[in-house]
Amino acid sequence: MNFEGLNPSLAEFAPPLHPALEPVLDPHLNPNLVELDPEGVSLEGLPVPESVHLMEGMYSELHTAVSEVGVPVAASHFDLHEEMLWVGNHGGHATSFFGPTLERYSSFQVNSSDDIRQIQSLENGVLFLTKTNLKYMSRGGLIIFDYLMDESEDMHSLLLTDNNTLLVAGLQNHVLEMDLNTVQETQKYTVEVPGITIMRQSNRFFFCGHTSGKVSLRDLRTFTAEHEFDAHSGSLSDFDVHGNLLVTCGFSSRMNGLACDRFLKVYDLRMMRATTPLQVHIDPFFLRFIPTYTSRLAIISQTGQCQFCEPTGLANPADIFHVNTVGPLIMTFDVSASKQALAFGDSEGCVHLWADSPEVTFNAYSRETDFALPCMVDTLPHLDWNQDLVPLSLIPVPLTSDALLSDWPAANSAPAPRRAPPVDPEILRTMKKVGFIGYAPNPRTKLRNQVPTGGGGFGRVELCSLGRDMLKVTIKYSKLGLEDFDFKHYNKTLFAGLEPHIPNAYCNCMIQVLYFLEPVRCLVQNHLCQKEFCLGCELGLLFHMLDLSRGDPCQGSNFLRAFRTIPEASALGLILADSDEATGKVNLGRLIQSWNRFILTQLHQETQEQEGPQAYRGAGGSFGSSGDSVIGQLFSCEMENCSMCRCGKETVRVSSTLLFTLSYPDSTAKDYEFAQILKRSICLEQNTQAWCENCEKYQPTVQTRNIRCLPDVLVINCEVNSSKEADFWKTQAEYSFQKAMMKRGGFDITKGKEISLGDWKDLGSPDTGHSYPSVEELKNIWIPHAIKMRLTKSKELDVSNWMTEPPWLGPTDDPESVYIYDLMATVVHILDSRTGGSLVGHIKVGETYHQRKEGVTHQQWYLFNDFLIEPVDKCEAVQFDMSWKVPAILYYARRNLNAKYNLVIKNPIEASVLLAEASLARKQRKCHATFIPLMLNEMPQAGDLVGLDAEFVTLNEEEAELRSDGTKSTIKPSQMSVARITCVRGQGPNEGVPFIDDYISTQEQVVDYLTQYSGIKPGDLDAKISSKHLTTLKSTYLKLRFLIDVGVKFVGHGLQKDFRVINLMVPKDQVIDTVYLFHIPRKRMISLRFLAWYFLDLKIQGETHDSIEDARTALQLYRKYLELSPQGGEPEEFRKVLKGLYEKGRKLDWKVPEPDSQSSPKRKMPLLSPPCVPSCAPCPFSPC
Repeated sequence: MNFEGLNPSLAEFAPPLHPALEPVLDPHLNPNLVELDPEGVSLEGLPVPESVHLMEGMYSELHTAVSEVGVPVAASHFDLHEEMLWVGNHGGHATSFFGPTLERYSSFQVNSSDDIRQIQSLENGVLFLTKTNLKYMSRGGLIIFDYLMDESEDMHSLLLTDNNTLLVAGLQNHVLEMDLNTVQETQKYTVEVPGITIMRQSNRFFFCGHTSGKVSLRDLRTFTAEHEFDAHSGSLSDFDVHGNLLVTCGFSSRMNGLACDRFLKVYDLRMMRATTPLQVHIDPFFLRFIPTYTSRLAIISQTGQCQFCEPTGLANPADIFHVNTVGPLIMTFDVSASKQALAFGDSEGCVHLWADSPEVTFNAYSRETDFALPCMVDTLPHLDWNQDLVPLSLIPVPLTSDALLSDWPAANSAPAPRRAPPVDPEILRTMKKVGFIGYAPNPRTKLRNQVPTGGGGFGRVELCSLGRDMLKVTIKYSKLGLEDFDFKHYNKTLFAGLEPHIPNAYCNCMIQVLYFLEPVRCLVQNHLCQKEFCLGCELGLLFHMLDLSRGDPCQGSNFLRAFRTIPEASALGLILADSDEATGKVNLGRLIQSWNRFILTQLHQETQEQEGPQAYRGAGGSFGSSGDSVIGQLFSCEMENCSMCRCGKETVRVSSTLLFTLSYPDSTAKDYEFAQILKRSICLEQNTQAWCENCEKYQPTVQTRNIRCLPDVLVINCEVNSSKEADFWKTQAEYSFQKAMMKRGGFDITKGKEISLGDWKDLGSPDTGHSYPSVEELKNIWIPHAIKMRLTKSKELDVSNWMTEPPWLGPTDDPESVYIYDLMATVVHILDSRTGGSLVGHIKVGETYHQRKEGVTHQQWYLFNDFLIEPVDKCEAVQFDMSWKVPAILYYARRNLNAKYNLVIKNPIEASVLLAEASLARKQRKCHATFIPLMLNEMPQAGDLVGLDAEFVTLNEEEAELRSDGTKSTIKPSQMSVARITCVRGQGPNEGVPFIDDYISTQEQVVDYLTQYSGIKPGDLDAKISSKHLTTLKSTYLKLRFLIDVGVKFVGHGLQKDFRVINLMVPKDQVIDTVYLFHIPRKRMISLRFLAWYFLDLKIQGETHDSIEDARTALQLYRKYLELSPQGGEPEEFRKVLKGLYEKGRKLDWKVPEPDSQSSPKRKMPLLSPPCVPSCAPCPFSPC
């Protein structure tokens, strides 16, 4: 901020303004101020007179607090991560206030002499800028780093460009760039016009405000000046940027002095020129955009006047209000990130908080603030001596060397183990004995995964739910990676799980939900377009893998790779860093609900695009019409939004939505059915401020939302993001449990009332009309398994819980207007403080999926927890114990949904994907080609051989730790990405000639090219400098998918890892892996280089690997295997060959000898047929 326009006497602390600088306040300034303590610091905020009424949408004064009496406030800043307001003064002292009541949180000295000129909050602390010092401190006042600049510097402003980079500028002719990780200066940019006091940033430019009155626009990467606006002739006071508008205020030079300019200069950043200046009715000193409803501007004068106006309209004198400051001047002004609060700092050390509502929040999603722990000495918990499990360590005792009373001699004590709880008499009565083993039916008096705790089996028994199947599952890695991990232990079904170790795999459960929606599965598997990163295409390819799998887990690496490239996903905060997932700082329940909204919108847009000219080469017809999306038919619901102003003006707007968010009432004590809350959320009514064209200003309006049609799939985000919503669900579940008990046995189950064991058993015996087998399974249930929705002739919505069985139409119901929705899936957030929790899904799997996988026709609920899949009871899908299992998303599907849609899947991948295509590399020439594409007469047929090899690069290094015994434990494997894929012909006149040799372009950062093992060099994957045949992963993936669908047999060495990294599911009968052909069980695997030397007398992989050479060698080894082990031949003969191979390998330590040291034993080994190996066709390339 530029201080040249301030009262000159203020900087000198003139005696008339500050007579004694004593820590007391002049009572005539404000009679409502509280008395301060002797230190001059008020411990509470200064209350606003009771007559002040906060009107919703209008800013009014809420609280006033004192930072340091008599010392002017120099900087104020709303914390971007917590509900805090930071204030720095001219004495170098910083103070923070918590919440809208401005409770003092921390107060500490930043600099002993210089004033604090700017404050910037970060995730782990706060940055303070003074004249020659940048200090980073924790919110409690501990110094993280202290960076001293040159004494000649005079810094005034800082700008955080990203999480780790900072720009610092001042009155000198340069701007410093600093790295916050290393706390070092990384760059020094020279500026033409010195004196930068204000800096802002947009998505196009850095904006620098100069003391000369100019605003320069600079490039985001090079910091070079692109444009310059000469805004004010005297000096610049403040400016702000929003969208395409730049607005400034300042001073003009008049009669050898500075005069405040009452015209705000407005610039259009699209045309880079000034528009009509905006005349205001006050002397502007500060200004900020407050884009809540429109692009409003808040203009503040130094004397405390504030005016709101539109940057392209006329200022209205009626929109002016006055800040009741203690001091005569306003020194600082800031706006919270939520735009709900304004902060003013005055020259007497007071800060004033204005807000538009009493329950104001500074940020949309603030994290919880850590407070100092209270003294525990006087607040010790009550200890119940009757409980055996009470930890006596809760009692603080002093350290002493004397023997304690509890230190009993061994002679006076005897072990007394806790007695086991008695066996249920019902089990003993129905038990049948076979030998010494007894069998009895489960009486269902306790829920699964529950154990008695407390009391040791005596007195009242409390049940502690474990829910271990829903906890976060992890993969234990060994030396072999995942090859020896027993996935079958976690999944005994034939459905495919998803692996969780990939970044952003938190969405696995939602991928499963979409997969088991039959119309969505068929839609994306029929979809294919030319976009490199299309979520619809990648989801279809992933669903195809889930179809092929027979219980083996799949991984969505290609889908998540495309997901990370979508700009909207990054803007919504859906892309998580590895540290966020590991530390569990993210609210997964809120995150998966945002992901749910994003994926439905993205699929709707991608499948709605024209399929004609944009369709992928060779793709078949589209699933739906070009103008309508199947996603829209399934999920979309047309809404009518009506806004009624109090003047009587009504505005109706029609929109559509793909899902609904539950809206809860303020009262949690009332009994509500789920259908009531659902109707309330769909037909929402709320009061808010909106622009009225009739009144020509913002007015309180009543906004109502009505539904015009019903969707086929009802998607509901539960929005349980705080304890208030969780208490509401818990209360409603208790009400539902009471009503269910009253309906079953006539008992009144009230809170705190004890029921005897006999009563529980009587209630637990199911009657003929109830579907629940036990009372325990009625607990924590509020949502129904079915919902009935109907639109009346007047378009009013009727919603009710549906519990009856067919016939489900009433005598007055129209079959076309009545929709019965069955619960199809629930996604829940499992709370776990140790791991940060996890997301699991309960999915009702339909008949078609069981028929395809298991050959039976029935419906069943399953729990999907990444790669853990198990059948569950239907009541478990709707039971939500809010202490550890929080609902996030509900999917209700209309009955007989599949009959409405075409569920035929036509493979959209055709043979044309194998034809010649252009390379992405600009320098690639035909003379550098390493392969010959297939001709039409060479198209592969079922059973043809194809040699395959792939090379990889590393995107993330492996994370491992050393155990205490010195062994290595892999925490997270390295993340690999395919870099080159080669396929060679396996038969015909061109056998051994490659027809695919694609280098895969990647946009992600490569940490290790593994050149020694892959042959990939830096630059090979860069389209600007590469000379290779460069393609996209999607293009090459489709070629391999076509070969799999045709039925070719792939021959290679170590193909299991290749297919895993490429993310392909290949049937086992189409894979011929030479690593297993020449392998004795329980012995080591043998490298391709050693096998080629031993059997073929070939020296390969000399300096680096070459995928063409490796693929050819694998084909020759397979031919050699057929020669050594012909069908019908003696297996003992081939075993002797393998034994000789292993003996030779052990002697040479599995290393290929140097040239001329030893000859290959190829000619010495016994052969079952004449020693002629079919030779490959001569390679047409040189060198080879």
